[in-house]
Amino acid sequence: MKPVPPDLRSLADLDRVIHEPARLMIVTILSVVDEADFVFLLHQSGLSKGNLSAHMARLEEAGYVRVNKRFRGRVPQTVYRLTETGRAAFRDYCERVKRMVESLSRD
Repeated sequence: MKPVPPDLRSLADLDRVIHEPARLMIVTILSVVDEADFVFLLHQSGLSKGNLSAHMARLEEAGYVRVNKRFRGRVPQTVYRLTETGRAAFRDYCERVKRMVESLSRD
């Protein structure tokens, strides 16, 4: 039996805030835009309002997103942006997954 590649063991250490599939999708979306409002994220993610709200709250608690509540005319708008901490955590997450996949393809 082959030993488990060391990089594969690092899966246990992945950032669990980002690793959750819905949050990974949200952070991925936010990584390619300057900011996104709730409605945009709702449509892009396909999540329910309650589910999206819960995931955004978790990302905010972790310091990965900044929330800005404002008005567009008379309509309230909630806008989200990745913080530098969130961008760094996402880059680290991607690098770790990439290294793990590359180590498996070498074997």
